[in-house]
Amino acid sequence: MAAISKASATWQGDLIHGGGKVRPESETFDELPVSWVHRAERSKAHTSPEELLAAAHASCFCMALSNGMGKAGLEHISLEASAEVTFVPGTGVTKSALTVRGAADGLTAAQFKELAEAAKAGCPISGALKGNVDITLHAELLKD
Repeated sequence: MAAISKASATWQGDLIHGGGKVRPESETFDELPVSWVHRAERSKAHTSPEELLAAAHASCFCMALSNGMGKAGLEHISLEASAEVTFVPGTGVTKSALTVRGAADGLTAAQFKELAEAAKAGCPISGALKGNVDITLHAELLKD
């Protein structure tokens, strides 16, 4: 059965002077303010569709990578991932740069890179971006 995720947005005013709010149906976080000025110029006062996309990509990637690592028989998996989504006004989203640092018992750097590349390709958010957005990956194995 398909899992349906839902969020809503409201907006008042024109693009340049207006603003709005975005809210997930799950209510896992309060509504967040959005505006064009903050989207194009970035500030900590508002979020943006690209910041939400970055959060989605980083979390989806972690899920895919932890799944691959678990299937490879690895234990005590620890991952820290981020996604940096580039938005170019007038062009749109052009890039999502994934960075991951991770560890697991017995994990080698080569194996981590291979599993991370597979997760990058297999993560559903990567799949949604594929062909439209340049997706890069930097994977670093954490040593004890």
